[in-house]
Amino acid sequence: MRAPPRSVACPASLHARVPYRELRLLGESRLLRDSRTELCPLRQGNLSSANKMVFILGVNFNEQKLVQKALESFYGLGQQASARILAKYSIHPRAKMGTLPPKIVTALTAELSTMTIENDARRLVLDNIKRLRDMGTYRGRRHAMGLPVRGQQTRNQIANARKLNKIERHG
Repeated sequence: MRAPPRSVACPASLHARVPYRELRLLGESRLLRDSRTELCPLRQGNLSSANKMVFILGVNFNEQKLVQKALESFYGLGQQASARILAKYSIHPRAKMGTLPPKIVTALTAELSTMTIENDARRLVLDNIKRLRDMGTYRGRRHAMGLPVRGQQTRNQIANARKLNKIERHG
């Protein structure tokens, strides 16, 4: 016995329900969700709610992204620093970017602009490695040779350390 065909609700169409099989045969491949969280393939032109972005410090974030994960995506910000920023502005750890009011977004941008992140943090790390190399310390020489710096064994499997130190050797 065959199961009845699945139907898809679509308030934008003249008919309330269209069998899913017919839509697939018609070539409707993009299935979007309507306000009642049912699949709605005929409303393909209305994509404005799916593409909203939040702009923080030169980076666009999707409105569905968690605020904590968005902050952690910046180089130099980890879990503790992002949690501290969330606590400072009373933002729930599970809050999404789309729920933030514009005032909080501008406050986050101002807070991040005062911190040492992205290119400034990268430059600081490279300067520290260059200083170690110039002084001729053990760590600096290990960086220059592309070998493990923090005491790892080199008898076997140093490919990962070579890969990680490759960037700093040319600095």
